[in-house]
Order: sequence, then structure tokens, then C-alpha cells
Amino acid sequence: MQTQTIELQSGSPGIRQSLQVLRFGKPGARPKVYIQSALHADEVPAILVAQHLVPLLSQAEVEGRIAGEIVLVPFANPIGLGQTLLGQHQGRFDLRDGGNFNRGYAELAAKVAERVLPSLTQDMAHNTQTIRKALVQAVDALTAANPTQDLKIKLLGMAVDADVVLDLHCDTDAVMHVYALTPQAAIAEQLGAALGARALLLATESGDSPFDEACTRPWFELQKLLPEYPIDLACFGATVELRGEADTSHLLAEQDAQGLCAFLAQRGVLTGMAESLRSPQCVPTPLSGSEPITAPHAGVVVFHRTPGERVVAGDVIADVVDALTGNVTQLRCKSDGLLYARCGSRWAVPGKRLAKIAGTSLARTGKLLSP
Repeated sequence: MQTQTIELQSGSPGIRQSLQVLRFGKPGARPKVYIQSALHADEVPAILVAQHLVPLLSQAEVEGRIAGEIVLVPFANPIGLGQTLLGQHQGRFDLRDGGNFNRGYAELAAKVAERVLPSLTQDMAHNTQTIRKALVQAVDALTAANPTQDLKIKLLGMAVDADVVLDLHCDTDAVMHVYALTPQAAIAEQLGAALGARALLLATESGDSPFDEACTRPWFELQKLLPEYPIDLACFGATVELRGEADTSHLLAEQDAQGLCAFLAQRGVLTGMAESLRSPQCVPTPLSGSEPITAPHAGVVVFHRTPGERVVAGDVIADVVDALTGNVTQLRCKSDGLLYARCGSRWAVPGKRLAKIAGTSLARTGKLLSP
């Protein structure tokens, strides 16, 4: 294992922050896997899973069982890790300007298309190599006006040329679920089965350019921009939601680390592992069919259903009790599906997203992820 420290741009004199990067296997070899944890810095189960991954990957390296390179960033957001406001950790949004740490990554397809067009051929492998080099160059050309932009550029630069990108998160109160690109459903199903995911949510664009899509969608977009050339979807990326914020047991973290290793074995990155294929616990559903249950007014939230329960259209998911009148508003789902996540707070403000259901009968458009 090689350990690298990457210094981040300072936001103020006397303040220094850095990323720790762990590298396993053969530097520069293929396939390349990039895994990062807790980009939303208060989603700490991901950090625990990363720490359980370290000895597994170290042992695999010692035994010569890594066919390629694995890059692991155990905590991807030192800025957010240091943000505490009135006693509460605030790791999802940048306190400087309110920006989401997992939104607004550079969209590179158009710039890369212009750069690679003169060099593309009818050889897909050649085109993959050419595009990967151009993606790295495009990220290197980006400039940062503040520490958070610098963090995003540095993270993207390490991942943009990878074969596999796994961004480890968690929800507030949830079962294991995964977000991925629709054209990569088969690989996403492999990942979901290895982790025991209860929901697998697919889209070609979820909105606001989250980290994993900044790595995967350029290939999808280049296929559309340059249809006369054979271009592979050469990067599989996914956001893995490791249940809820309070799910920090060593037992679960070890289970999840083993699941990630099983997936990497299926992708040919880890060798010499015993066959440990798990049966899928869900079928993929469109992210556009994910139904948000939102509060119509302020009040106390009383849930009737818990994450992991299957629901049918018309089921009562929660009540919102008006603090002034005591009136109860029942919130019912419109779609059959699985309730895969719900909020942690039991006080609702108007429009607050209280729960999410992986359904199939709805078709939302626009920005599909939570803010």
C-alpha cells in the first residue's frame, strides 16, 4: 500500500487541509478502481467501511491478487468533516455558500469531444485510451476559486480515468440502495447483489452533475456527440448508499467491505477469491419512478412505515400533525414499491421530503435527487 497526501487550497492563512489517498496494486495498471467515502462528510458509515476495506485490500496486495490498481480515499471531504454549527455536524453543504459537496462537478463531454475528434478511429480500444487521456487533461485545465472547488477538481482528477468509480454515501434512515446509469444496469445489478441492496435506482441523468455521473456520463454523452466512432461506456460508476447515518456497526462495515471485494472480484480486479455470489434482493427501477413523500405543511411527523417495507398505492406512509390545531394530515403513496429511505427529523416544514419509495408507476422529470 502506498499512502499519498494531497494538500488542498487554503481558505484562510494558517488553515491547512489535505486528502489521504491509499493506493493498492500496480500504479497505472488496468483495470483502475477508484473508491471514495463520505463526500457528504456527515455520512460516516462510509468512512467505517473504508477502514474495513484497508486490511482486505492490503492482504490482497501482499498475496498478489490485485489485477490492476485500486485507489481508496477513506474520507473524501476534510472541509465538511470540520464543519460543526451549534453542536451539529454539517457535512452535506458548504457553510461558505450553501453548495452541495456532491453537486456541480464539471461536465466534460463537449470539451473532450473537441479535443479527441482528430484522433479517433474505428478501433474502440484506441478511442478509450484517447478519451481517458483527454478527460485527465480536461480536469487538469480546470481552475478553482475556493477550497471546495479545489477539492472537487482534485477528487475528479483521481477518478475520471478509472474503469470503476464507487462513491460511498448513506441516507438518513434507510436500507442499502444504489444509484447508477441506466445503460449500465447489468453491472449495477452485480454491485447491488454483492452488497445486498434493497433498491437499485437507474437514470441517464439525475440532475446537477453529482460526482459519479461526472465520471460516467462523459462516455454516454460522447456516444451521442460522436456517433460515427465506436465509443465504449468505459467507466462504470455508482453511488452506494450504505443504509442510514446511525448504521456504524463493525459487523455491517465488514459485511459491506466484503461485498465490495466480491464485486471487484466479479469485475476481474481481485483474483483468487472464493465464489461468493449473492442472490439479488431487488430488481432495478427508474430513478424517475422514485416517489418522494413530502410534507404539505409544518407539523410533527409520525411514520406508519419503516425502510425496507413494501407498500402499495394508497398506503399511509406518515401523518403530519399540526402543532396549532392538532389536525392530522395523512400522507399516502401513489405508487407500489419499496420504502427505501426516510428523514431523521420528526418536525416537518412545508415541502420537506419525508420518505422515498422505489416505485415504477410514476415518471418524474427534472432534478431527480434530493437537494
